[in-house]
Amino acid sequence: MLQNIRDASQHWLGKIVLTIIFTLLIAGVGIFGVEEFFRGGSSTTVATVGKTQIGAEAVRSAYQNQLQRFQAQFRRNITPDQARALGIERQVLQQLVTEAALDQKTSDLGLAVSDAAVLRAIQDEKSFQNAEGRFDRALFYQTLQRAGLNEQLFVREQRAVIARLQLAEAVSADLPVPQAMREAVHRYSTERRAAAYLILTPSVAGDIPAPSEDDLKAYYEANKAAYRAPETRAVNLLVLDPEALAKPDAVSAEEVQKIYDAQKGTFGKPERRTIRQIVFPDEASAEEARKAIESGEKSFEAVAKERGTDDKDLVLGTLTKAELFDPAVAEAAFGLEQGKVSQPVKGRFGTVLLDVTTIEPGTVKPLSEVEGEIRRQVALTRAREGIDKTHDAVEDERASAKPLADIAKERGLALVAVPAVDAQGRDPAGEKVAGVPEADTTLPAVFRAEIGGDNEPLRTKNGGYVWYDVTKVDAAHDKPLDAVRDAVAAGWRSAEVEKRLQAKGRELAERLDKGETIEALATEAGLNPHTAEDIARNQPKDQLTADVVARVFATNVGKAGSAQSGENRAVFKVTQATMPAYVPGSPSDKTVEGNFRTAIADDVLGAYIAEVQKSAGVSVNQAALRRAIGGEY
Repeated sequence: MLQNIRDASQHWLGKIVLTIIFTLLIAGVGIFGVEEFFRGGSSTTVATVGKTQIGAEAVRSAYQNQLQRFQAQFRRNITPDQARALGIERQVLQQLVTEAALDQKTSDLGLAVSDAAVLRAIQDEKSFQNAEGRFDRALFYQTLQRAGLNEQLFVREQRAVIARLQLAEAVSADLPVPQAMREAVHRYSTERRAAAYLILTPSVAGDIPAPSEDDLKAYYEANKAAYRAPETRAVNLLVLDPEALAKPDAVSAEEVQKIYDAQKGTFGKPERRTIRQIVFPDEASAEEARKAIESGEKSFEAVAKERGTDDKDLVLGTLTKAELFDPAVAEAAFGLEQGKVSQPVKGRFGTVLLDVTTIEPGTVKPLSEVEGEIRRQVALTRAREGIDKTHDAVEDERASAKPLADIAKERGLALVAVPAVDAQGRDPAGEKVAGVPEADTTLPAVFRAEIGGDNEPLRTKNGGYVWYDVTKVDAAHDKPLDAVRDAVAAGWRSAEVEKRLQAKGRELAERLDKGETIEALATEAGLNPHTAEDIARNQPKDQLTADVVARVFATNVGKAGSAQSGENRAVFKVTQATMPAYVPGSPSDKTVEGNFRTAIADDVLGAYIAEVQKSAGVSVNQAALRRAIGGEY
């Protein structure tokens, strides 16, 4: 973990990366448990950590940066409600509080980072280096300008990041992993067991008589929540979809022909060649070798061997022209006859000789085969270019309180009217509702909205938009017994079968513990006995599910037990437990040690950060926080 933090700090945006790491470390710290709440007032100080104040502008800037990262990750705009659901404002505040607490601690401890150390870190940053790997001052200033940073601010933040790293390493570097812990992990992960078992199927439960009315009522009352009708909502969805707006027929034949002629190479399979190359120190030695090959004095392979070129470096591969990284090599290789050696080629990595051993000719599809795809792509591009204009027009009409149905009718847009849907996308009959675009995003938004609410449109993955209006809400409610009688009867019967199998399993396990054999019990019950060897913890084996395996490992060797296995029930007796000897320092032990060292370092550093915050004292002005991020939460 520390190495990852160290690597992150070397990036010119190390502050951002480091704060993300610290967010992960303090996820369980819960800084809000130690905050003091201020109500009212107009202070611009959002939080105070000891003597350090975190202003609204810092919070606002960090919040917008985090929001942009999430939007880039999800490839869509995130509404304020979605941002609150993701906890973005809480993450940002945790980041800033953690930074302030650590900065104050480094100051209290007198930790200082020299100018030379900061300069070295900046000069080593790859983003500020030119093609020769040297620090480029002009590139440094250009990069900072694009990021909206000035030199003084950047240097100050880089100095703070390095100081935080020094503190983190002092707290959690090189922590030992006790051998007792490593041995316990070894025993847990390598233990294997064997068991003899029976599988009790529902038929073992015998005939289950039909339930009485009292039985059904009692079961229904005890399990009423399982038959509860979920909340459903009626919603109108106005869908702005580039695919639907595209008009391939409007693309002229002349446009199609022009695109086909310009991109003909992309409509088919490009030519591929198997290319070999030998690298020489200069053009003269390459020319000498070329003459020797052409005269028959030496073969291409012999020259390669003399140059110390192994087979891996000799063959570039079977490639298209576009796949060759070096343009000069690509031009020479694809202008060369098969079996011939090239003239010396001055490539990016030296002078080379080339030959081509095989040629796979390229193919081009005729226009008639690709015309439809060209039309579709052109139409889709046009639709996407004009979609923002349509979006703005719809928003203008929404601002005048025009219903979505009217907007859709006037503009010829798709309107999806859903009479009733629950949060899982099903109708009252339990069937999946069709036509809801990107239901995994749209439905949560619908169920956060209110009737008549002014909802922000959702951005779809293909660049479109979805507006939604909730027109009706049917609250969750209990279904009467008569409406779910068949389902209740089926549930009652399943519960009865499970109860009988559980009683039978307990009986057989007790008899196994008293010394009866599993074969004798199997014969009596008309079942087949089974055995399972090499059972690993938490992994299904043969007919034993993961739940049964977990029960096998919770049972002493020589003892019996019983566990549910889907509709069946397993009755087993643990016959053996084995494990390889623990060898300190073995490869597997070193792997465990490395994994746990990282986990321990994370825990220690997280606990240290919590203690630093507690000692410094953290207070949060909730009203200022709401003003800084622009809303309620």
